Amino acid sequence: MTQVDLVLVMTVEPGFGGQAFMDEMLPKIAQLDAWRRERNLSFRLEVDGGIDLATAPKCRAAGADTFVVGTAFFKAPDQAAFARAIAAL
Repeated sequence: MTQVDLVLVMTVEPGFGGQAFMDEMLPKIAQLDAWRRERNLSFRLEVDGGIDLATAPKCRAAGADTFVVGTAFFKAPDQAAFARAIAAL
């Protein structure tokens, strides 16, 4: 695992944008974060799919530290404020 720089957890079915976040991925994120802490590893834990201002905090609480945001960013009325809010997590 020391050769891993990033682990990506898809939080939707891969294929197209605008899908709903799958809450059942949160335990997987938490498990990866636990392994990372137990083994003192430094890989990034990234989530991609359905990430918005409601789901990103859930992912952060589970241990994610990198967020791929598409649809929510482009539909945000104030994209700069959206980006600041996500970055503040």
